[in-house]
Amino acid sequence: MNSLVKRMAIALVFLIIVFCGVGLLLPADYRVERSIEITASPKSIHTYVGDLNQWDTWTPWKDSDPSIVVTLGDKTTGVGASQSWTGGQGGGSVLFTKSIVAEGLEYDLVFGTESDASSAKFIYSTLETGTKVDWVMEGKIATPIIGGYFALMMDSFVGPMFESGLSKLKAVVENG
Repeated sequence: MNSLVKRMAIALVFLIIVFCGVGLLLPADYRVERSIEITASPKSIHTYVGDLNQWDTWTPWKDSDPSIVVTLGDKTTGVGASQSWTGGQGGGSVLFTKSIVAEGLEYDLVFGTESDASSAKFIYSTLETGTKVDWVMEGKIATPIIGGYFALMMDSFVGPMFESGLSKLKAVVENG
């Protein structure tokens, strides 16, 4: 029995070392991207994307956490527009860094602390039948060892929310 416990302890230590070693080697960078085609002009789309007052009509965040409370900044459109939020799953903030009606929007996104900041953007591409909208988020998870594991899972965590938000945006824009 003593030998079995000793082998189990050695195996556990070995697994912990492997987990930590792999975690240190994994890239902590991530990129999440989803797209949708909307039968509307970039200007019509930007009415909803470029105004934080409109984000509640299409963003998916409150679907996953109804306890979210959003506080809008003094400015809600254009460069410098901002909002922050708190909820059951934590808090964060958004700050618009680029807003061009014909091209799209870029913003800084912070979940929790500044060390977990991401950059995100909406890119508008004109099509014959409307506009293609790409929603992109990039960042780096600064937490050692587990950061690489979380970076690997970001697409599966955030991607479905982007898909939901883009579908809601399409419905809102196309249906007025």
